[in-house]
Amino acid sequence: AARPPATPEGMALAYGSLVLMAMLPIFFGALRSVRCAKSKNSSEMPETITSRDAARFPIVASCTLLGLYLFFKIFSQEYINLLLSMYFFVLGILALSHTISPMMNRFFPANFPNKQYQLLFTQGSGESKEEIVNYEFDTKDLVCLALSSVVGVWYLLRKHWIANNLFGLAFSLNGVELLHLNNVSTGCILLGGLFIYDVFWVFGTNVMVTVAKSFEAPIKLVFPQDLLEKGLDADNFAMLGLGDIVIPGIFIALLLRFDISLKKNTHTYFYTSFVAYIFGLGLTIFIMHIFKHAQPALLYLVPACIGFPLLVALAKGEVTEMFSYESSAEILPHTPRLTHFPAVSGSPASLAASMQQKLSCPRRRRQHSPTAM
Repeated sequence: AARPPATPEGMALAYGSLVLMAMLPIFFGALRSVRCAKSKNSSEMPETITSRDAARFPIVASCTLLGLYLFFKIFSQEYINLLLSMYFFVLGILALSHTISPMMNRFFPANFPNKQYQLLFTQGSGESKEEIVNYEFDTKDLVCLALSSVVGVWYLLRKHWIANNLFGLAFSLNGVELLHLNNVSTGCILLGGLFIYDVFWVFGTNVMVTVAKSFEAPIKLVFPQDLLEKGLDADNFAMLGLGDIVIPGIFIALLLRFDISLKKNTHTYFYTSFVAYIFGLGLTIFIMHIFKHAQPALLYLVPACIGFPLLVALAKGEVTEMFSYESSAEILPHTPRLTHFPAVSGSPASLAASMQQKLSCPRRRRQHSPTAM
């Protein structure tokens, strides 16, 4: 039976909640990216996306998307989604643990018995011995992992939309915090390439929609449009893909670090791009509502997130400074690249970072109905 149409109140609540949920990981992820960039611990260094990485990203994303499409056409969706659920179960627990760790540390008393642990795997012997995993953690990390595991089991057993959103928010925040663009030019290349990628796969083919309908994983934020009628058991969802949060988010985080490098005690470019993101997302919702058709959000987000800060730079005469800013120069002379995955070492934060970077494709979102975003 066809679902009843969403009420205006339900749609307003759903899309307003999606916008709010998209803003949170971008804002706090950008703030945490500044701390991450200044980290002196090499095991917790961010991964830097270079111009070459940015140019190849849409190609890799397209191949991944097409590969998933063929997999779902050839093999049983049940078994594929079972494997994906187990993968995101582990990855989600680590990402959520990393996300809540700073907040949880405030709740531990000063006399909390915090013991240190280390999990070490090596390959070879003697001079040829190589560390594969050097995982250091403490009792507080174990508590965060235990709490995150509860959410993980909830998601694995019920696939509830709240558990999905907790994992989705964690993935988004980790992505904005730990994936860094090295300069504004690289950001323009990445956003421009994914602009074309998004438009082509949404309007040019049915591949994106088919994969989104078949793919059961926390790669999107969802909110029910019938929450007011059915409560927590609602099932008519509006959706926003994590790629539409992380990709603009890492560009906005770059502009925040640029603001700080100017040493003017203002965050003009950060707030400008943040407002531009809200405007672009709102425009996406408006167009989707008018035409009753799923929209590629990057079609509206990319021009807004690049155009607004560029206009501000033109007005202030800082275009040269903006495009000459090198984020990686403030981190290390030789920053690890996105294409080289480092050995896993350090705290649960570094393990979550290492695993998060393996999701090289910005997962897209689409919905079973024209209410998808």
